Amino acid sequence: QVQLVESGGGLVQSGGSLRLSCAASGSLFSISTMGWYRQAPGKERELVAKITTSGSTNYADSVKGRFTISRDNAKNTVYLQMTSLKPEDTSVYYCNAERPRIYDIHNYWGQGTQVTVSS
Repeated sequence: QVQLVESGGGLVQSGGSLRLSCAASGSLFSISTMGWYRQAPGKERELVAKITTSGSTNYADSVKGRFTISRDNAKNTVYLQMTSLKPEDTSVYYCNAERPRIYDIHNYWGQGTQVTVSS
C-alpha cells in the first residue's frame, strides 16, 4: 500500500501563490508518475500536472506558465508551486501516484487539500 499526505493548501487572494506538498510512504516500489489533480464542487476531477520519475512533466492548459510541478525522489515528495492564482483555481487538490501493472495502472490518491482563491 501507498500513503499520500498532502499539505500546503489554504486561502489566498487572487494573484497570490501557494506551494503544495505530497509526501509518499509505504510500499513505493515501482511507483512511477506522480501528479496533482483537482476537483471543484459539481465538476469532475481533472489533471493539473504530472511528473515522471525522470522529470518529464505535463500540465493542463489552464495552468501552464503559472504552476510548476517538481519531485524529490530521495524524499518521495512531489510539489506543486502555484503562482498568479485565480478564483477559478479554487478546488480540492489531490495528490496521485501511479503503479504500472501488467494490464493496467493502479492509482493511489491522497485525501486532498483545499485551495481557495478569493477575488
